[in-house]
Amino acid sequence: MAMKKFIVALLLLSSSTVYGVDTFQVKSIHFEGLQRISISTAMLSVPFHVGNIVSKKNIANMIQSLFATGNFESVNVLTDNEKLVIRVQERPIITEIIFSGNKMLSKKQLNTNLNTLGIRVGEPINYASLNLVKKGLENFFYDIGKYNATIDSIVTSLPRNRVKLKMLFKEGVSTKIKQINIIGNKKVSTKQILSHFDLHDSVRWWNILSNTEFNKQKFFNDLKTLRDFYLERGYIAFNIESSQVSFTSDKKGIYITINIVEGDIYKIAGIYTQGNMQGHSVEIKRLTHKISSNQIYNSKKINHLKDNIKDVLGHYGYNSCRITVYPELNAIDKTVKLHINIDSGKRYYVHQVRFEGNTISKDIVLRRETRQMEGAWLDNNLLKQGKERLNRTGYFESVDLKTKPILKSSDQLDVIYKVKEHNTGTFDFGFGYGSGIGIRFQGGMNQNNWLGTGNNLSINTTKNEHHDYVDISMLDPYFTVNGISLSGRVFHSRFKADNANKSGYTNRSYGINGTLGFPVSEKNTLQIGLGYVHNDLSNMHPHVAMKRYFDSIGNPLFLNSNQHLSSSDITFHYGWIFNNLNNGIFPTSGNRTHFSGKVTIPGSYNSFYKVVLETRQYISLVNDGSWVILGSARVGYGTGIHEKEMPFYENFYGGGFKSVRGFKSNTLGPKAVYFKNGLSSCDLSEKLFCKSNDAIGGDAIANASLELIMPTPLLNEKYKNSFRTSIFIDAGTVWDTKWQHIKFMHNSEIPDYSNPYNIRISAGIALQWLSPLGPIVFSYAKPLKIYDEDKTEPFQFNIGTTW
Repeated sequence: MAMKKFIVALLLLSSSTVYGVDTFQVKSIHFEGLQRISISTAMLSVPFHVGNIVSKKNIANMIQSLFATGNFESVNVLTDNEKLVIRVQERPIITEIIFSGNKMLSKKQLNTNLNTLGIRVGEPINYASLNLVKKGLENFFYDIGKYNATIDSIVTSLPRNRVKLKMLFKEGVSTKIKQINIIGNKKVSTKQILSHFDLHDSVRWWNILSNTEFNKQKFFNDLKTLRDFYLERGYIAFNIESSQVSFTSDKKGIYITINIVEGDIYKIAGIYTQGNMQGHSVEIKRLTHKISSNQIYNSKKINHLKDNIKDVLGHYGYNSCRITVYPELNAIDKTVKLHINIDSGKRYYVHQVRFEGNTISKDIVLRRETRQMEGAWLDNNLLKQGKERLNRTGYFESVDLKTKPILKSSDQLDVIYKVKEHNTGTFDFGFGYGSGIGIRFQGGMNQNNWLGTGNNLSINTTKNEHHDYVDISMLDPYFTVNGISLSGRVFHSRFKADNANKSGYTNRSYGINGTLGFPVSEKNTLQIGLGYVHNDLSNMHPHVAMKRYFDSIGNPLFLNSNQHLSSSDITFHYGWIFNNLNNGIFPTSGNRTHFSGKVTIPGSYNSFYKVVLETRQYISLVNDGSWVILGSARVGYGTGIHEKEMPFYENFYGGGFKSVRGFKSNTLGPKAVYFKNGLSSCDLSEKLFCKSNDAIGGDAIANASLELIMPTPLLNEKYKNSFRTSIFIDAGTVWDTKWQHIKFMHNSEIPDYSNPYNIRISAGIALQWLSPLGPIVFSYAKPLKIYDEDKTEPFQFNIGTTW
């Protein structure tokens, strides 16, 4: 780095205009050495003008101002007959920045680091700032265990006072942990202690996510883990005496030694509260009574107690309470009395509830999800509830909550929800591919936050070899101010079942329905509604289950004719939703359970009801939600009323996405059993019936899935909120409770379709991506339990839905 020399030559000549030894009147100001900087720009740093009386102090301040601009390498000041001459040398301009050898840090990350200190192309080079950058980068590499890393900056001079900056990285290899020694542990084994560490001196062959590389931050975290391990098991006097880290001569290996004093296990003799509790001592003592005397001391439970006390006081506006626990140890009987000192602090009221980052969603859409009222005292429970509800909408990638005191008021503050929006509109399409089955495709448009109003608008169309379909649906989640929702849907469909892996029939249908949702509580919603649907069925290939339906409605099915059926049904549908998921797109904890049903009302052609129960439970295994267990299930049942059967086209079907992955959609469960007639393939058979691979579904279904969600390997940290990887195992079955397995069918080798234990199982891996087009889901599954007539589809792909 070039040395900076500040040279000030002050030649004060005697004259009639000099008013003292250290002052003189400036008659003119001249700059010498300016190239890139204009005189007018340089003059902005001169704190006086021609005609002013200046002193040495004024000139010293001027020199400091010129250096502060960062444009000058040196500044000399001379006076000649009261003429001020300022000689400067400009710093060279950076024309190019080159990085070489950087592997762990990208060019973008490095440029961002340089920009924060003003080192960028087109700016003067600042060697002091460059040294700060180098020091910061070296510290980064040291923190991650690369102690051999070196960073050199090469500055090459170019014509016209320009330079080229090259930063050369030699990252070296990560320092490996040779051994971790715990000294002083007598009651707990070293193996048990090290099993809780992130750092390891040896790794099992199967543990692909761990290594023996040293990392300073992980080392500090492990020291905290060690302390927590003992404190949570009663060792209240535990102490880490020292921790040493020593390197091998080549800095490629490291030895860690931790000296501890375990102490004894203590039991709680009593918990005593004192201090300013603002009249809420009864509620607080009720919390302390949950930890009974004679329990082994557990720091985790005590910290949880402190948090609960803060929640109680925070509910009444005391947002800044301080809680301190003073242990009183009795070394003789190994007991501890805990004295909890409570300072409730000041009570705060809410001045405003504000939102930041919502460029799409209107302010009212966010405000209606919050429960904290302006002008009321601050309630931490309501603040958290608002954050949970905003996350649950699915409109935001992240929601952060903070409070900001009002400067002109000692007891007021603003509540600020800072959101990061993501694209809530999707262009939905999906396809799947498997051996011998080819490609299937569907498309549509869905906007969960239409024009930022919070309303949902969906238009879906499907056109393929078996289905022509269009529907338009709309949801207003706040149809009334008290949160009653209104949804509606109209649709038209033409469905050819024989081209959709189902038994043959064609159904032209259209309908309309509407639903009201009533919020029973923060997490529970009751739904009721009405629907109308008209069906025209034709081209039916009669099979046993179909004939059973026609017989029940008094319309005998002629086995050798092309039967036609028109029906109109009005249904009353109902439902209940429980939802406490912590996020609407990628949840990491909570449950969502949906019970729904529909029943035909008098005047309908058919008489039946259907009920479905779906549930998803997320359990986070770590605090950051990167490892999550997801358990889900879906059960359904339908049956006829008044000795009628449920229409066969209302059956449940299994297989495919959101069912049992790895099997082709709609192929699981009962298959059509055809009669020997001109409309079936039984003509050449001597048997009365013949089985087929045409799925007809069933009146009962049960699916279950267990999934382990994990960090996506090799993924940059900034994309972790956009991707989700999981391994899963799916199981499911569809059956017909009305099936009668008569002797003739047994002789025809037809399975018993009333058996619910014909379960299909698959396992595989899935990847979800929040792409600009909407959520994309890929899955690859291998069937583990399969039957002869099943059709597989290992790879499946869908856009527009996550789970």
